[in-house]
Amino acid sequence: MSAVPQHPAGREAVLDVVGVGFGPSNLALAIALAEYGDTHPGPPLSGHFLERQERFGWHRGMLLEDATMQVSYLKDLATLRNPRSGFSFVSYLYDRGRLVDFINYGSSYPTREEFHDYLEWAADRVPADVVDYGTEVTALRLVPGPDGPEDLVEVDVEGPQGKRTLTARNVVLGTGLVPHVPEGTPLGDRVWHSKDLLHRLPEIDREPRRLAVVGAGQSAAEVVGHLHRRFPGAEVSAIFARYGFSPADDSSFANRIFDPDAVDDFYDAPAEVKERILGYHGNTNYSVVDGELITALYRQHYKERVAGRERLKFHNASEVAEVRPRGDRTDVVVESLIDGRRTTVEADLVVYCTGYRCADPLAMLGAAADGWPRDDLGRALFHRDYSVVTPPSVTAGFFAPGATEHTHGLTSSLLSNVAVRAGEMVAAMVAARDAGHRVPVTRPAVAAVGR
Repeated sequence: MSAVPQHPAGREAVLDVVGVGFGPSNLALAIALAEYGDTHPGPPLSGHFLERQERFGWHRGMLLEDATMQVSYLKDLATLRNPRSGFSFVSYLYDRGRLVDFINYGSSYPTREEFHDYLEWAADRVPADVVDYGTEVTALRLVPGPDGPEDLVEVDVEGPQGKRTLTARNVVLGTGLVPHVPEGTPLGDRVWHSKDLLHRLPEIDREPRRLAVVGAGQSAAEVVGHLHRRFPGAEVSAIFARYGFSPADDSSFANRIFDPDAVDDFYDAPAEVKERILGYHGNTNYSVVDGELITALYRQHYKERVAGRERLKFHNASEVAEVRPRGDRTDVVVESLIDGRRTTVEADLVVYCTGYRCADPLAMLGAAADGWPRDDLGRALFHRDYSVVTPPSVTAGFFAPGATEHTHGLTSSLLSNVAVRAGEMVAAMVAARDAGHRVPVTRPAVAAVGR
């Protein structure tokens, strides 16, 4: 993959692809583009990536000590697409001098801190001239190309190089998910979303007495454990609607829902079957917690009950009815789902671990996407190659893989399939370039990409 090509006059030429965002998904795409260029004759696909952060980072606010990945190290940025890739987690371990040590470590699940270091290592190996950090995308516009239809996308950006416009045949939206809190939640100095936890904990200027954590998933359980250890004199209240933390189903058969072949099955299934599959297997990912962490929290709670001083408190089968900031403290009104009884938790800090939501991928196009095909719930429609279904007049490729759970299944926003998915998108772009026009690929020939 090359840097932004230039016309003789110095004006930027048309790129094959612009990636908006440079998290794991578009990092995997950059690797797939580079490996395709290294292994195939002819001109490589030209690509450029734009990232608003000043450097690579992936959920830095939740890089808690001892937190582990919930996905095998083999589901890295490249291995499932190209086992020989120099961007694999094994290559990273070898480069860091820890390959034998990791084998002796005896687990397929590295710590989150180590996996983040791997992602940084991979991002640092992508040529610097194909990624612009500290750069904000301000607008996307569909424009006609030489053949008349809207087959190009102009991307307005603002960053260290000032304001400029890139033009591409394809845009891949990889901006990640949007932090979610219940409507009306007064985020502020003492009420945070978990994404900001490690960034903002240094703001706590005195030892807290009480802390509250809202949520029932993995991040909530991790934050409860972290705050309990970090502030040994404080009470930590966990508030969630379930009766207890529920274990994630990570059994071998259930994990097949994350296999690359499962994407084909899900995509081809009728709408009602898609909903049933998401319902059956939502407990592999949503509002569930690693079993060992559940056991550790329960045992800590039990030990405190035996000792007669409970610092770890659970408000189960409950929900937050009201949050009232009060000076340097916050009153959290907790309502029991069983009998409606209300209890007020006076907290020095409230952390919402209520997950993320997918934003509308067409929003960045504004009015240009008015009238584009959508389903009965108003969601964008997608081809199997992760490109948005567009009107016939639009032949530019607009990819938004993270917004495809309703069409492609549970791997949409997860790491499990990023390597294979990147190869599929590259195959689709190559097919469009070779055909001279966009033809959505139903079953991408990914075997040749990077092999």
